[in-house]
Amino acid sequence: MFINGFGHYLPTELVANDYFLKVNGLSDNWIYERTGIKTRTKASSDENTNTMGINAVRNISDNIPYCLTDVDLIVGATYSPFDTVGTLAHHVQREFNIGSAKAISVSSACSSFINAVEIVEGYFATNKSEKALIVTSEHNTAYSNESDEKSGHLWGDGAAAILISKHRQSENDWCIEAVYSKGLGHIGKGTEGVYLHPTNGGLLMPFGKDVFINACRYMIESLEEVTKQRGYSINDLSYIIPHQANARIINNIAKQLKIDSNRIFSNIEELGNTGCASTLITLSENYTKISKGDIVGFTVFGGGYSCGSMIVKR
Repeated sequence: MFINGFGHYLPTELVANDYFLKVNGLSDNWIYERTGIKTRTKASSDENTNTMGINAVRNISDNIPYCLTDVDLIVGATYSPFDTVGTLAHHVQREFNIGSAKAISVSSACSSFINAVEIVEGYFATNKSEKALIVTSEHNTAYSNESDEKSGHLWGDGAAAILISKHRQSENDWCIEAVYSKGLGHIGKGTEGVYLHPTNGGLLMPFGKDVFINACRYMIESLEEVTKQRGYSINDLSYIIPHQANARIINNIAKQLKIDSNRIFSNIEELGNTGCASTLITLSENYTKISKGDIVGFTVFGGGYSCGSMIVKR
């Protein structure tokens, strides 16, 4: 599979840690020391999961090798939908008049982007698609409880989009060499660790310690598995893009893998936890630092639980 283009969108409002001192009594230092977050993005009152996803598609580079209307598969990835019937994928299809595409949505918490890539891989393998558009978007602040001391300060909003083709379209394409995911609902706190009850409490993370322990373990395990599939070692990776959930998780993974911090891309300090969109946003923000021939490893962990990884070569 080949990446033909990508883009991202972030709301303009940034909420600083000082805001939460009035809301739940947590200080700037307390939050930063435990999460690595200084600010987080917040969608405006006229934005939602769909509008942010649409803007991310608009921000895909103009020099893509085909028209958006050539796309024959749209996959929306989100756990914070604006509408569960007219989904993110359907709204993107309508906005850009992509009439020949299948439109589906996937949710596996913060692993949803990696699962969306696997869905595309399956459609390509069965010859049901040749050009796909994945749109990841999270409107966490629509569901989060800011007064919650355990997780109300974690969440940011944002979206990203990526075009993937079955066959190479141009010399500028990036190659997706391997993708892997695993469901982990049976381990630890599983479905209780993080949850979103839309009409009964919203987005909460009551068992942060359990999430931390399992995220550190399984983000490493999945990254090692996907590199092994390609005959690589972790040291062969030029860069790693981890899910942006918590700087302590990212630092712990770097320490265990013995990876220098300059080989890990992160935006958690500025954006907060932007959910399943976080790794694709991070790629879109940092792609100019990645040179031809570089190998990039993505690794994610989702509430529920689940994990996944992907290897991309520029």
